[in-house]
Amino acid sequence: MYVKFKFFTIMALVAIFSISGSFVLADDYPSKGVNYVIPFGPGGESDITARHQQPFFKKLFGQDLIISYKPGGGGAVGWAQLNKMKGDGYNIMGINLPHIIVKPQEKAVGFTTEDITGVYMFHYTPDAIVVTNDSEFKTLDDLIAYAKENPGKVTFSGSGKGTANHLAQLRFDKMAGIKTTYVAFKGTGAAVTALLGKQVVAEWGYTSVGAKQAEKARMLAVAMEKRHPEFPDIPTFKELGYDLVSGAFRGIAVPKSTPEDIRMKLSDMIGQINADPEFRKRMEADGMALLDVDYKGYKAFIDEQAKVMLEAAREANIIK
Repeated sequence: MYVKFKFFTIMALVAIFSISGSFVLADDYPSKGVNYVIPFGPGGESDITARHQQPFFKKLFGQDLIISYKPGGGGAVGWAQLNKMKGDGYNIMGINLPHIIVKPQEKAVGFTTEDITGVYMFHYTPDAIVVTNDSEFKTLDDLIAYAKENPGKVTFSGSGKGTANHLAQLRFDKMAGIKTTYVAFKGTGAAVTALLGKQVVAEWGYTSVGAKQAEKARMLAVAMEKRHPEFPDIPTFKELGYDLVSGAFRGIAVPKSTPEDIRMKLSDMIGQINADPEFRKRMEADGMALLDVDYKGYKAFIDEQAKVMLEAAREANIIK
């Protein structure tokens, strides 16, 4: 009897300390550096945005964001390992749309969309149609008119297959009643090189391309609700009559074992960084568009995006 009593007493104490430990962790969090895994190689836009967040995390919370990389499978290698990491708030990982929505539908990649516990979607790189500065197409209407007269002859470079660029091309062709040809390249850099080398007529790129290549290329339209503050002269697709708001969305996720209070705390922290005027200025200067979807709004946001992205992917036979 005594042994049983002692056993249950010990188990009760363990439970109490476990629960209280979670609250202490939330109150004190973060008390050390946070490991921030980017599931791509260095130098890409996921890395660039993490580097922008780094100094503001330090300024606001007094701790370092320690960036590391786990590339492979277009992000799948990292996301497949996310839930194997320790869920103590000190392991976070970058996430991307449409990647975490479309990839699991294409084939077995070691994770499902539901496996990802997102705590904040903090920005997106809006899709944009980009042409060289000497292109004969001065407006979006010019390009559409040519595409209607020459089905399939307008070639677009873009970053990857089943990506934001690719889905934007598919959706826009349907909206505009045109047929164009999408050529998938390994990354935005290669797609830009193809455009500048006149290997393609135009590029389905991002506003970041417009920011970096302003001397050599220009955008005809951007896929945003409102005009980008860095490009006040570039119209949105919506202004021109096409309901296209899209791009590569980025956020942060944690292992499923991460306590609820830490998820909420981290969500609030990323929101504070996003609200910093200097951070916003730096992001917008690189062509990014800020987004504020917190932990509570994450699932609804993903569900909404999934409907649009999966429909486009099915119509293009990217998925079944």
